[in-house]
Amino acid sequence: MTARRAIVIGCSAGGLTALQRLLPGLDTRLGVPVVICCHTGSADVSILVSLLDRYASLPVVEASERAPADPGVIHVAPSGYHLLVEPNFHFSLSVDAKVAYARPSIDVLFETAADAWQDGLIAVLLTGANSDGAQGLVAVRRAGGYAIVQDPLTAEADAMPLAGLQAAGADACLPLDAIAAKLNELCLP
Repeated sequence: MTARRAIVIGCSAGGLTALQRLLPGLDTRLGVPVVICCHTGSADVSILVSLLDRYASLPVVEASERAPADPGVIHVAPSGYHLLVEPNFHFSLSVDAKVAYARPSIDVLFETAADAWQDGLIAVLLTGANSDGAQGLVAVRRAGGYAIVQDPLTAEADAMPLAGLQAAGADACLPLDAIAAKLNELCLP
């Protein structure tokens, strides 16, 4: 079985509620970085970080330029920047053009994380109202990573999970409340 070395999560419409339900279920012994790209529509991601930190079982921080993707920490993409994972597992930020009308883009995060972690990556695509993340999920699966898509029937907005399933399929299509347990199963010895 492949050792899982990182988790990336993407969401949009309904994402805050989904993350508030998902993050408390992550085991505190989870020894991998968790990186989140959530389309908030807000210029200040510190509000999202503060809200998620109230619910999460792991510490939540805003990802920053050249910072490492620390294990056991939830890193949130800052507003207005694409968040990229470099081959040395550090973050970089970009103000390149929006992708799928979004910056930060889930596709950009998933694609660069797939390049960095290859088959050690788990990507989770949650609720959302556009197709951002679908092409990133394709990249994750091509690299040998594991793809989890929220069951569209349990999503507040089903466009994103449906687009992910159509473009890439999934190793697991799960209701929201089953995703944390699956992540724990995949990452813990």
